[in-house]
Amino acid sequence: MLDDAHLGDIEGAFGRIRLGEEEVAGGLRRKLITFLAIMGPGLIVMVGDNDAGGVSTYAQAGQNYGYSLLWTLLLLIPVLIVNQEMVVRLGAVTGVGHARLINERFGRFWGWFSVGDLFILNFLTIVTEFIGVSLALQYFHVTPYISVPITGLILVAITASGSFRRWEQALFGFIAVSLILIPLGFSADPHWGQIGYHFVVPGVQGGVSSTAVLLIIAIVGTTVAPWQLFFQQSNVIDKRITPRFIPYERADTTVGAFVVVIGASLVLITAVFAVRGTHLAGNFTDALGVAHALEAHGGWYGAAFSVVLLDASIIGAASVTLSTSYAFGDVFGIRHSLHRSFKDAKPFYASYTGMIALAATIVLIPGTPLGLLTTAVQALAGILLPSASVFLLLLCNDREVLGPWMNPRWLNIVAVFIIGVLLVLSGTLVITTLFSRINAIKVAIWLAIALAAFAAAAGVWVWLTGRRGPARPPHPRDTMTAAERMSWRMPPLALLKPVQWSPITKMGVLTLRGYLVISVLLLIVKAVQLGHG
Repeated sequence: MLDDAHLGDIEGAFGRIRLGEEEVAGGLRRKLITFLAIMGPGLIVMVGDNDAGGVSTYAQAGQNYGYSLLWTLLLLIPVLIVNQEMVVRLGAVTGVGHARLINERFGRFWGWFSVGDLFILNFLTIVTEFIGVSLALQYFHVTPYISVPITGLILVAITASGSFRRWEQALFGFIAVSLILIPLGFSADPHWGQIGYHFVVPGVQGGVSSTAVLLIIAIVGTTVAPWQLFFQQSNVIDKRITPRFIPYERADTTVGAFVVVIGASLVLITAVFAVRGTHLAGNFTDALGVAHALEAHGGWYGAAFSVVLLDASIIGAASVTLSTSYAFGDVFGIRHSLHRSFKDAKPFYASYTGMIALAATIVLIPGTPLGLLTTAVQALAGILLPSASVFLLLLCNDREVLGPWMNPRWLNIVAVFIIGVLLVLSGTLVITTLFSRINAIKVAIWLAIALAAFAAAAGVWVWLTGRRGPARPPHPRDTMTAAERMSWRMPPLALLKPVQWSPITKMGVLTLRGYLVISVLLLIVKAVQLGHG
């Protein structure tokens, strides 16, 4: 399934691995050199998720609820690792992007629905990144009519260079700038005893309320985003990572998960410091408001926080836009690789440039409802997340697609539990966005009860049918040697046997389809109502 741009040496920001070196064994030093060359897709996708919306959400949590929501960030580490590890295997083993796999294995409806939602969601997210750019540079008295276009040109320049290595090096440069969060957070008079307590003991300052529940859901939604699945799978392919290097890419993803949570925690801690003991505590406006609040503690605090917001917006815009262009290439069968020059992949780079230009233009139009767009991003992410997670799990249990790299049973149990939690949070966010007077706590409780009842019924049905039916075949992993597994790749898509769903899977997917269609229609109605005041 791979074209010539996706074959050859691995060219990372910190090293190169030639094809002939794949099987060369070595000690710890050699493994470290290999890891540095492989590192990139996992760390970039995670840091990219701490974008403008993420910085704003974590700052809101700190300003309105102090340290009390830090526990939500710690719980996200296993969620991030489990989700992204599955797409690492899909990318390395199949050589096919996430969008195309869904389209080929589950039909055009789900392929176009997933990609259509992704395009809309990603575009709105890119708009919010430019909102972050404008807010960050307004702190330095730079008008958006200068900051937004220049940032757009920078984004296009670092991506359309025709070199995967140069693109990755540029992204690592921006990641290095984000390290300013470390001195910023550690100098923000952190109360380490309280911080340690709230990391391990769940609670909400002032008590659990509907507003607090929605903010918790927003934290999850801004940290576990659908675009991450599409981005990392395609980026793993584009970097030419094969099954031989899956352990290294798993490590890259794990490091990224801890980095993103540490960064989010430092933003929250800084926001607590900004408003501590003032009337601003509990009255969040936006990230620029936090930067101005920090001025009372010294000019460098506000400037550093604004730089963090700007940097996060650029990394987020670069990653989200590229994930869309990757999916665009998957769906329309066009060349889509950062190894190709602009001349050799014009539609791919044109889609990237067009999204950047259009998103930047929308932010600059006077009277654009930027607040409405931000709300729509969160709601649409909540709608898309369940389908993205469900199809990710189905693909990772497809023998034809992953063979010996299929999920083991224990990972399926963990993934199903995570998807269940995401479904409850997603449903709560969507329902409360569309019907603002409904109590979020009650909605979450009833959704959890309904989902638990469905899961119990499905479990009983599977157990009963499993006893009557033929014995399950062994996991393909148990029938191959380690060397055979490392060399196994998915056959061409045209040669794969069609997907055969069980009745319970069909019922679940049909229910999901109904949920998605109804939710999208209601969201459109709600957006029109809000647009008309």
